[in-house]
Amino acid sequence: MTVGTAAAEETRMRGRAVALALATAGFAVNFWAWALISPLSSTYKELLRLTPFEASVLVAIPVIVGSLGRIVLGALTDRYGGRLMFAVASMLGVVPVVFLAFAESYPPLLAGGFVLGLTGATFAIGVPFVNAWFPPERRGLALGIFGMGNIGTAISGFATPWLADRFGRPTPFLVVAVALVVVGLAFLAFGRESPGTRRATEPFLVRFLAAGRLRVTRELAAMYALTFGGFVAFGAYLPLYLKAVYGLSTADAAARAAGFVVLATLARPVGGWLADRFGGETVLSGALAVAVACAVAVSFAPPMALATAGFLAMAAALGLGNGAVFALLGGAVPAHAIGSATGVVGAVGGLGGFLPPIVMGLIYQATGSYAIGLMLLAAVAAAALVYCWFVLRPGAPARPEAAGDLV
Repeated sequence: MTVGTAAAEETRMRGRAVALALATAGFAVNFWAWALISPLSSTYKELLRLTPFEASVLVAIPVIVGSLGRIVLGALTDRYGGRLMFAVASMLGVVPVVFLAFAESYPPLLAGGFVLGLTGATFAIGVPFVNAWFPPERRGLALGIFGMGNIGTAISGFATPWLADRFGRPTPFLVVAVALVVVGLAFLAFGRESPGTRRATEPFLVRFLAAGRLRVTRELAAMYALTFGGFVAFGAYLPLYLKAVYGLSTADAAARAAGFVVLATLARPVGGWLADRFGGETVLSGALAVAVACAVAVSFAPPMALATAGFLAMAAALGLGNGAVFALLGGAVPAHAIGSATGVVGAVGGLGGFLPPIVMGLIYQATGSYAIGLMLLAAVAAAALVYCWFVLRPGAPARPEAAGDLV
């Protein structure tokens, strides 16, 4: 290797490290912003005398908008690049965060929460931005590390109520607003697009429909709806389950649910790294198999120690599956279309977190038991496992040669 080549490679490695650090930190801050309302929902419910349905809508609005907004931000990232889009999205996120800090009634909270959803859509910016910097054999680990930014939801769960109780309700919003400004400025000052990045030139609708027609996009959207949707669903619903089935206190149930979120987050880069080494389909199949076994085991409401082990194993499996999904996506979709495909997959995955809690709640209301809901989850995961092993896996009899073929 010549001196010039070595210097160029060193420069590129530094660029990769900076891009990954910026994207991960920016994602974590934006996800904290996205999750600002949920930890304070009981406070709003008490102050404004909201019904349970009104409180649920208040929490759900940012999540729904953030999930669907990934389609738009992903497509815009293909067109304008991750550096500019991350800076703009973070700066724009300051507006609803500051607005919500001083909102005192229900309609302004709903309006602020709607715009706040923008911050949750930044996931679709970071994936193509990071993906372009790394060679195919290292993208799984890189995207897994970036995905750890979803720990921002756990940070919000711990820090937001504490800051609000200690220093006043507007404080966590103002802290996050400052952090968003720092992220935006950092991207403008230090962010760089990967050398050779090709910008998409087609109109948004053309690129969106093209991404949706890719078979691999639809397949991985379904897998992500199960793995990430399961992560979101259990992160939100596990405290209620543990209180109802095991009689835990609110604080103990919340702490165990936070442990579930943290473990799933930490497992995500491991899933990407394993996918780089052994193939994403193999890792995803293994993760789904563990999820099936754990869902069946906990459905029988075993002793607390076994239930804890089962839920933690499920958290690790879902995290591994999340990492494997985007390792597969990063290698199967053309670089100039990765943002649009990520938007579709990310949107479906985010929305996938809503159905399980609703189903679990309805079944529990009708039967007084969570067993049927958990067995239903096991059945869905088992069907996904069969499809992943016999269709997605390279060389599988039912699998076409090109995963991304249009159909």
